Amino acid sequence: MIDLRSDTVTRPTAGMLAAMSRAETGDDVYDEDPTVHALEERVAGLLGHEAALFTVSGSLANLLGVRALVGPGQELLCEAQAHVVRAELGAHATWTGVTTRTWSHPRGGVDLAAVRRLMAPDAGPYLVSTAAVAVENTHNFAGGSVQPLDDLVALRDLVEPVGIRLHLDGARIWNAHVATGTATSDYGRLFDTVAVCLSKGLGAPVGSLLAGSADAIAQARIWRKRLGAGWRQAGVLAAAGLYALDHHVERLAEDHANARTIAAAVAEADPSVVDPGTVETNIVLLDVGDRAEQLVDRARAEGILTGIVGAGVVRLITHLDLTAADAQRAAKVLAQLVR
Repeated sequence: MIDLRSDTVTRPTAGMLAAMSRAETGDDVYDEDPTVHALEERVAGLLGHEAALFTVSGSLANLLGVRALVGPGQELLCEAQAHVVRAELGAHATWTGVTTRTWSHPRGGVDLAAVRRLMAPDAGPYLVSTAAVAVENTHNFAGGSVQPLDDLVALRDLVEPVGIRLHLDGARIWNAHVATGTATSDYGRLFDTVAVCLSKGLGAPVGSLLAGSADAIAQARIWRKRLGAGWRQAGVLAAAGLYALDHHVERLAEDHANARTIAAAVAEADPSVVDPGTVETNIVLLDVGDRAEQLVDRARAEGILTGIVGAGVVRLITHLDLTAADAQRAAKVLAQLVR
């Protein structure tokens, strides 16, 4: 089977498994795991921040990052299809009392006019005050779209004078970096907290990190434990993350090329289904309307796993375990099906 459901389906490479087997470990709840320390220091530096915290998932990293900026009863602004409001099961409201309001953008982008209209940094005793804005880069449900750096700078300039802070859901920030050549630190420094993932495009089996100020990360460590997410000899997993940073970042360009291969073939078969010009990274969205379930079923019968992520929208994600030959085969099959 060629699995295009997500880039989380990858399995550790032989080199990654070897690195994990050699990892020096300690008890991370006691803050004594040297490999975890090495990973946290490296990622903090890559993102232009003082410190970082290794977590089991991107959802947890987002939860801790938003909690550091938004208090109970305050609000977070974000795009309507953002992962933090669509795919984290209401965790921010459930565990930390955060409310949200959203704007809509066809490519998941920052709408400065909408943010200006929505934000209320001091709404008084009767309305909800805005504490932070979250941005997703790349944007999953907008087809892996990259947030233009100029838009992010403009957002920072808009909110900073009134004390509203910024959280970056950078689960696939490595894809944005490779697609644009923009340094991860250039993205990261614009935000007060940044969540990044190792188990998507980079191919690690488990793990994400939250980066921010030393104080924010110290508080996040307490909240991680409070939520039952402390872990012990996590250096075994941190070693996989370090290996991924050494070996799997620049190769993301191959995933992007494979995604364009699939999009181009499908567009040739039916231009209404996908515009290859919108495929910036490793995610392809096929807008097939009421044919979505049928397409998924028929693709599975042909050995291609896909998934539905919205009304009539089938998502394909290329990744480390997908070769160029796999992409060409998937492209041929999917093109035949949509034709």
